Amino acid sequence: MTELNNLWLTETIRLREEHAGPLEDLQANRLARSAGGDLPSRIQRRALWLADRDGLSDALKHWLQGARLALIVMVVLAVVSGAGLAFAAMGDGLHPVNVFWALGSLLGLNLMLLLSWVVGLVFAGEHGASLGRVWLWLSEKLARDAKAAQLAPALMLLLQRQKLTRWAVGVLVNGLWLLAMLSALVILLTLMATRRYGFVWETTLLSADTFIAVTQALGALPALLGFNVPTEEMIRASGDAALNIESARQAWAAWLVGVVLVYGVMPRLLLALFCQWRWKTGRAALRLDLNLPGYAQLRQRLMPTSERLGINDAAPEQLHRVESGVSEQQSDGALLVAIELDDDRPWPPKLPNNISNAGILDSRESRTKLLEQLGRFPPARLAIACDPRRSPDRGSLALIAELARSASATRVWLLQAPPGEALDAERLGDWHAALQQLELPFADCAPLSWLETGHD
Repeated sequence: MTELNNLWLTETIRLREEHAGPLEDLQANRLARSAGGDLPSRIQRRALWLADRDGLSDALKHWLQGARLALIVMVVLAVVSGAGLAFAAMGDGLHPVNVFWALGSLLGLNLMLLLSWVVGLVFAGEHGASLGRVWLWLSEKLARDAKAAQLAPALMLLLQRQKLTRWAVGVLVNGLWLLAMLSALVILLTLMATRRYGFVWETTLLSADTFIAVTQALGALPALLGFNVPTEEMIRASGDAALNIESARQAWAAWLVGVVLVYGVMPRLLLALFCQWRWKTGRAALRLDLNLPGYAQLRQRLMPTSERLGINDAAPEQLHRVESGVSEQQSDGALLVAIELDDDRPWPPKLPNNISNAGILDSRESRTKLLEQLGRFPPARLAIACDPRRSPDRGSLALIAELARSASATRVWLLQAPPGEALDAERLGDWHAALQQLELPFADCAPLSWLETGHD
């Protein structure tokens, strides 16, 4: 996972929380705090853990695969388009080639779009983004992952802060046009090597002197690279008919190849290299913007002066499935713990010697201490006792999920009501629904036999 991908996933998590509300992140925050480091590194660790849990890391892999396929498709189209330009410019070889008509076919569209891109880069900064949007759209379609839809907006926001979008698009645009012009040049050389072409120029309005001046001006730079330029006599003679002289054909062919190389290939190559350099230097300077509200709110949770307890509000509509991160080989023993029991309930019950009692979690210190202990010594079996007379708020459910991830196997014990008191059926149903969403087994009888032996 590259640094850009880490920042990308972090920005995706921020956007997701900004639009859908805060995620269940107690364990992510705890792991980020325990890893230490400065605030940006803690924010990244939190985001990467949430991205792994919620499938965004896999979605990023699918998006990158789709992006590669989209790029391959665009490369193929560029190569085919360049070859088409060369075939259209040179014709079938049965008729003379109008040199300026061929030059316009090979370079006209390229030079117009190149000028438009440069002007847009100077005055607007994001010109050419339409091709970038096509690539992003095609990448998302080829990814075939619904969660990948959140990635493209996050990438654009991340890059725009350092004004990197223009350079990324510049690499894409100039790189594709470079391939198109190279393809056109290769086909042009192939056609000239396998067919006999004659070259003419034709006009109704302009004089021969104008064509001589233009031809020599365009050939000045290629001549510095060793390409032949037709003499004035050759140029004048080619205005009437194609010269049936081998040296004239070779001079015109060399002039046409040199002009395409100097004014078609070279500018795109230099601009692609320049954009690539600006992209690499800008990418190395990418940082999280800690002034954004989504990141500023995490400061107290990830670098707190004092940690907070869970949130006592209504449970969310959908909870994340709990998957233990502990294998049987890493864990050992059995543990019983209770969450926020009233004083009128006797606790703990009589336990066999091989079952440890973690007491009642009713304070920040007790929760933090137990979670850190479970991080070092995860139990093989964990039973969590809850009082179903209390509502299953988000803080309690998040704590249950965190505890369950720290053990190989977990069961939730929904305690019976004290004598003379009945449980509220609707509230008990809320507990059942919440625990079913977490996919945690639960019962209203003590799981002591399971804790002791591993089976019922």
